[in-house]
Amino acid sequence: MTIRKFYQLIRRPDVLQLTARSKSALQLDEKNGLFVPPISIGARAVAYIKHEVEAVIDARIQGKPEDDIRELVSTLIEARGSNHGGIEA
Repeated sequence: MTIRKFYQLIRRPDVLQLTARSKSALQLDEKNGLFVPPISIGARAVAYIKHEVEAVIDARIQGKPEDDIRELVSTLIEARGSNHGGIEA
């Protein structure tokens, strides 16, 4: 049986709108491990995995401390290879 993985990808302008952050603030959060990094979808294009973005936003809404958010981001990045959170068909 073949399992296909489906993820919804969203582009940076959509992420900026969802987070109400500036591009430079988002990049700083990525650098500091407080936001998931994008994935490459082409030679000059990147996108974010929607459920990862939503998980970080949810953690911020809940008022989680930065250390907890860093741990969440790390867990989300590690899970990219194992389809945790992806949709199987």
